[in-house]
Amino acid sequence: MTEVLLFALIAVAGWLATSASLRMRALEHRAERAERRLGLLLDHLGVEEPEPAGLDEVRALLRDGRTIEAIKAYRGLTGAGLAEAKRAVDTLAQRERTRSASA
Repeated sequence: MTEVLLFALIAVAGWLATSASLRMRALEHRAERAERRLGLLLDHLGVEEPEPAGLDEVRALLRDGRTIEAIKAYRGLTGAGLAEAKRAVDTLAQRERTRSASA
């Protein structure tokens, strides 16, 4: 009897964990979708986000070809996640290449 109860408790705990995980993924998907839409809207309106303070270090790392270190530095400055920091650093690198090409 104890074994059946223990098995039932483990099954319920597993179900709860799976349910919470699925809900979190759904919420993350909705947040990413909202961020994409907001980005499109801001682009359409010509509004640019202000750069976080301290990006000179990130730019210096990019100029030296140290992209991974630049992403780590960006994450340290902003608290961004890995994917967000990579996108931001890639965008920053593209802007820097455009600036140096037009100069």
